[in-house]
Amino acid sequence: MIASMKNKIIVSCQAWPGTPFYGDPRLMRAMAESALLGGAGGIRANGADDVREIKKTVDLPVIGINKLPDRYGVRIITPDFESARVLAEAGADMIALDATFQARGDEAELQQLIHAIQSHLALPVMADISNVEEAVRAERLGADVVATTMAGYTSYTEQDKTEGPDFELITRIVEQVNVPVIGEGRFALPSDAHEAITVRGAHSVVVGTSITAPWEITARFVRAI
Repeated sequence: MIASMKNKIIVSCQAWPGTPFYGDPRLMRAMAESALLGGAGGIRANGADDVREIKKTVDLPVIGINKLPDRYGVRIITPDFESARVLAEAGADMIALDATFQARGDEAELQQLIHAIQSHLALPVMADISNVEEAVRAERLGADVVATTMAGYTSYTEQDKTEGPDFELITRIVEQVNVPVIGEGRFALPSDAHEAITVRGAHSVVVGTSITAPWEITARFVRAI
């Protein structure tokens, strides 16, 4: 399944509270169907309801996430095994989780979660990270894929947040890990995806806002004039 997404665009179909798409999984299915029509190689979706609805009609690998509070009340990506289990039951083909030092400082706990998903749910794990050190740790702890999802969004990387994709980070991670590296975060142009994959060595690229958030796309045009 991971191999099938190589050199492909993965479209993140997620809805935010306060936006027109929020609260109706059928709208996320329509978004995923649109991505399929455009040639996407995978979908990233939030929550069991959206995953289940998308899998009804979209024959693409679905990376499932569950944005929920952890035991400290902090909202993170797939905080525990139960949040992963419901995604698996909904039909997710891979589980993504926050593997940053900020969210998961307990290395043993992270390793246990990764192994539990792989062994009990028989699914691969995508580790969302923010720097090279987290990528190296995630690979060592058993993650099947690492993604630059959190780059610029942790307290220790926000000062280095790039305006567009962090291409240098992708390059450095590719040089230091043996698992596939997926570029994610602030991909706005087709040329961004081209550079990440063909120049920087990314396995594939996740694009969200620039495809699935028409209010933000509209705002960019409005700001330009």
